[in-house]
Amino acid sequence: MRDATFCVLDLETTGGNRTDDMITEIGVVKVRGGECLGTFHTLVNPGRAIPPQITVLTGLTDAVVQTAPRIESVLGSLVDFLGDAVFVAHNASFDLGFLRAALARDDRADYRPTVVDTAALSRRLLRDEVPNCRLGTLASRLRLDHSPTHRALDDALATTDLLHLLIERASGLGVLGLDDLVTLAKLAGHPQSPKLTMTAALPRTPGVYLFCGHRDEVLYVGKATNLRQRVRSYFGRDDRRRIGPMLREMQQVQHLELPDPLSAEVVESRLIARMLPRYNRAGTRADKYCYVRLDVDMPWPRLAVVREPSARGVHLGPLPSRSTAHLVVEALQSVAPLRRCSTRLGASYVPPADATPCSAAQLGVSQCPCAGRADRSTYDTAVLITRRAMTGDATVVADRLTGKMADLAAAQRFEEAALVRDRLSALLGAIRRDQLVQALRGAGHATVRRGETTWTVDNGRLIDTTVSGEVGRALPVDPPAPAEPGRPVDRRQIDEALCLARYFDKHAGSLEVRECSGQWLFPVGASDDMPRLDRPAHALQAVVVPSVAAESTPVTALPSLASTPSATTAPS
Repeated sequence: MRDATFCVLDLETTGGNRTDDMITEIGVVKVRGGECLGTFHTLVNPGRAIPPQITVLTGLTDAVVQTAPRIESVLGSLVDFLGDAVFVAHNASFDLGFLRAALARDDRADYRPTVVDTAALSRRLLRDEVPNCRLGTLASRLRLDHSPTHRALDDALATTDLLHLLIERASGLGVLGLDDLVTLAKLAGHPQSPKLTMTAALPRTPGVYLFCGHRDEVLYVGKATNLRQRVRSYFGRDDRRRIGPMLREMQQVQHLELPDPLSAEVVESRLIARMLPRYNRAGTRADKYCYVRLDVDMPWPRLAVVREPSARGVHLGPLPSRSTAHLVVEALQSVAPLRRCSTRLGASYVPPADATPCSAAQLGVSQCPCAGRADRSTYDTAVLITRRAMTGDATVVADRLTGKMADLAAAQRFEEAALVRDRLSALLGAIRRDQLVQALRGAGHATVRRGETTWTVDNGRLIDTTVSGEVGRALPVDPPAPAEPGRPVDRRQIDEALCLARYFDKHAGSLEVRECSGQWLFPVGASDDMPRLDRPAHALQAVVVPSVAAESTPVTALPSLASTPSATTAPS
């Protein structure tokens, strides 16, 4: 902070309303490194009478300010004096509000500086030592060199003394930079604030932080673009239910400094997958990931949700939960009438003469080959539609589900329409995930550059990261084992693969591919005949469920997609 320039400002006004009241006096003190660089002081003619109560408080009368310049002629010099310095005031919102209102009335550019409020800092650092945090009380109790007199320059000088004292106090909490000081002023009184000293050694660079408890148990792993700022933010107004207990258990903060935010996100996912910290939720549930499988090698293929992929069949996933997987299955079964029973049907299977169709077949929503009630041509068409959807071409399924959703909404069957929407959204999201991961794996061994950073990826894994001017280095955590060729990506590798694929897809236009042993397919596009697969929740119009009192409100249904001819050929 010794290199930061602070402008400590105080205003006297005709009242407390920034819209109707006017400035009567301006005082500014510019300091850097504890030394005064200059002052700015002037009276201002408000163009209106000064109320008696203001005269009693400040001593300013109409006669005193009669010959003073108007605020319009002062603003230019004041803005030049302030420059890009940090704006400091006691109750900064008052002084900054009046200054910005004056600039707006004079049609000048808006003023939005970095702000330090000494009143907020005092409440944060000194509240237990003084009866209140008024400037006069603080100057008296803390024996500042200058005393406020309700005159602009005197008050600015007293505020400058207070600022220097607060910076000295804040350094005991590990506040060594301007960003720390600005953040500290916004922190509420936190019961774990003494632990802020643990953040003193954290750099302001990308990386991964680890909150550790007793016996070095890792409680939580997180990533950050600015390690110091992110960790200190936990001591602010973060009121998530799990934060308080976690900070109470925390005994130390460890960190890994990394070249860029992408590497930090990858290392975070690897550490979470291996350590399974108690306070992490995302990334610790890989054992619950699952796949949707279509066993196309069987005479009568069916869909199933499985925990591990098999050597045969078509797979979609891994998906983040069984509930998501079941929504995907329901979306496909809503269009393709595949059998839903789990009976094993071999090539020589002969249905019993008295076999009863399953309930889904009796409702007319599925074929039932186990009861001898299935048409081979119709079933092969259903298998083809399903297989195409699971491998990326969901046009037929999306078209039919969208039409069904629109019909249900038009019939005011909103709950059913919302269920169709959720199924379609889950399907499109699963396909999008699969497309991104397959594009990343299809690149093989690739070296990609963006700006000053170069990444080396191999079979969906980040191998190392290099920043221009530095020696390339491997990541501090080894990558997972690569997936076998032709097999779906492993459940324990999907988080890292999606992290890389989404980044490359988002920034595809600014990437330079220097080496690629496979095929570079980013950005991964979607068919013009389908909703956007990268943002299914936004691609689908929301089906609103109105209240009983609003049943007469018209509902806009999702427009139909381009019609797609049904597949008629059997799968090879």
